[in-house]
Amino acid sequence: MSHLHSLTATEMRARLATGATSARALVASALDRVDALNPALNAIVQRCDEQAFAAADAVDQALAMGQDPGPLAGIPVTVKVNVDQAGFATTNGLRLQQSLIAAEDNPVVANLRRAGAIIIGRTNAPAFSLRWFTRNLMHGATINPRDPDLTPGGSSGGAAVAVASGMGLIGHGTDIAGSIRYPAYACGVHGLRPSLGRVPAYNSSGPDRMIGAQLMAVSGPIARSIPDLALALHAMAARDDRDPWWVPAPLSGPDQPRRLALCMEPDGMVVDPAIKSALQAAAAKAEAAGWQVEEVATPPLREAVALQLSLWLAEMRRTGGAAIYDEGDPDAIFIYENLSRHAPETDLNGFMDMFPARLRLVRLWRAFFATYPVLLLPVSGELPFANHRDTASQADFDAVIEAQTPQIGLPLMGLPGLTVTTGAVGTTPVGVQLVADQFREDLLLELGQIIGADIPVPD
Repeated sequence: MSHLHSLTATEMRARLATGATSARALVASALDRVDALNPALNAIVQRCDEQAFAAADAVDQALAMGQDPGPLAGIPVTVKVNVDQAGFATTNGLRLQQSLIAAEDNPVVANLRRAGAIIIGRTNAPAFSLRWFTRNLMHGATINPRDPDLTPGGSSGGAAVAVASGMGLIGHGTDIAGSIRYPAYACGVHGLRPSLGRVPAYNSSGPDRMIGAQLMAVSGPIARSIPDLALALHAMAARDDRDPWWVPAPLSGPDQPRRLALCMEPDGMVVDPAIKSALQAAAAKAEAAGWQVEEVATPPLREAVALQLSLWLAEMRRTGGAAIYDEGDPDAIFIYENLSRHAPETDLNGFMDMFPARLRLVRLWRAFFATYPVLLLPVSGELPFANHRDTASQADFDAVIEAQTPQIGLPLMGLPGLTVTTGAVGTTPVGVQLVADQFREDLLLELGQIIGADIPVPD
């Protein structure tokens, strides 16, 4: 088997530029890796071999003619099954949608193609993209390559596993409550949740999203290196007029004071000692690089969690509650019913009250970032969960929700977040999370490189 999979996307681009390899060779190496590993891991559930080789040949031809085929030219990538890719079913892990064939690409897919990336396959997600675990009746369960007894994360679990195992160099994921950041954490790689409005989104195969998803759901990259995340963000963030939320914000902002807020126990949550050690080590690296670190409390986070869940469930009851029972996925039913305990039904007035409450929280968080441009905090209060712990019991579900406070609360404000892997405790990955103000992904990537550059990601 070729060792090309162990290169970063940045290294692959350099080899392509010098003619040391070809896009076809990169795709062949990635698909050899899929053949060898995917049967056991089940990360990629829809393959794109024929289309991938055709796209690779087009990249090689463009390079031979002296043309620039794009910043991700020849790089093998994967796309999650909840976004439209022309000619493929947008299943979102559902048997109900196994025949929902997309007629056109979602903007993020179109942007990846325009950047020269080669889509080698589509990755698994839990039914309805509803969990921090990845299993469904349509495609089966995805396995964490670091430790099969641990969750691969969710809902972009397939994307993180494909990246962690070297099948795809960059994995597309989506994040409304941690679905990029948590799988990256669980699989020992890096994951970037961009700001609301940074990466355009639109699925023509289904109805437009309700207001909560419009405000909180984003697409972003998972990768084995921080520079690869930056490359992927540059490609994914290109304009697409189908998304009116897209904002033409520059990818780099003005200089900011190098002040880093450290919060070890956000809103008083219990945090595993191994995670605290990772946070302290990350803060020490930042200090050594010239950042001023100050341990502080964050603005309200639990209040944001309660609002996020209430908004999410109000919309789900209206548009998807019946479909959960129609699909019959026992995991999804258990999760939906237990989420409903945390977010009881509300009337129209209660629904309307959520939006001024959200505005107040956005204002508080924006003021926080005016003082501290970057926040360092846990990804989760616990190390990656035992697989399918959330469906083991009501008590386990509640413990998972509590540990995921930083995953659920931060998207309510539309903020960008970055998971940086910092190694492992035995076979269990561990990492930290960086958060910044809207459209300051550049600060996250800069500091993420300082924290994560010397952390090897195993094959």
